Amino acid sequence: MTRNIPIAPLTAQAFAPFGDVLEVSGAPDKIINQGQCGRYHDRAVLDFADGRAGISLFDANPRALPYQLDMVERHPQGSQAFVPMTNQPFLVIVAPDEDGVPGRPLAFVTQPGQAVNYHRGTWHGVLTPLHAPGLFAVVDRIGSGANLEEHWFDTPYEVVER
Repeated sequence: MTRNIPIAPLTAQAFAPFGDVLEVSGAPDKIINQGQCGRYHDRAVLDFADGRAGISLFDANPRALPYQLDMVERHPQGSQAFVPMTNQPFLVIVAPDEDGVPGRPLAFVTQPGQAVNYHRGTWHGVLTPLHAPGLFAVVDRIGSGANLEEHWFDTPYEVVER
């Protein structure tokens, strides 16, 4: 038996309990580069218990809908930002923490130009591009010690379009 999770559009308000939506919205904070560039300044809270921030590149295989969600993970030592290097949408799956285990997941789909930053300790699905190439820049903690917890659901969820 599967349980359905409908996909909603990604908005800053809906995603706020889990992290930051990175996007160009409103007027830029500054105009730079001789008036040729709007800077949208400091859009994500990078939070690391120790270690340092690093930028890695991920090349993920695209997934299809409906998508079976059987596992979520979290990183207790640091936030994790996913910045797509294409204009293709990707799935963002998060779950509230309920006494150390994930609650009912939520699913969002990005629009072109959106990226996400998961707060430290946020339960989230694996990187889930919907189209190739699934190329992302990822900003996260580089350091020693365990920084990954996985939770496998007894009964998987099915992520479906509304």
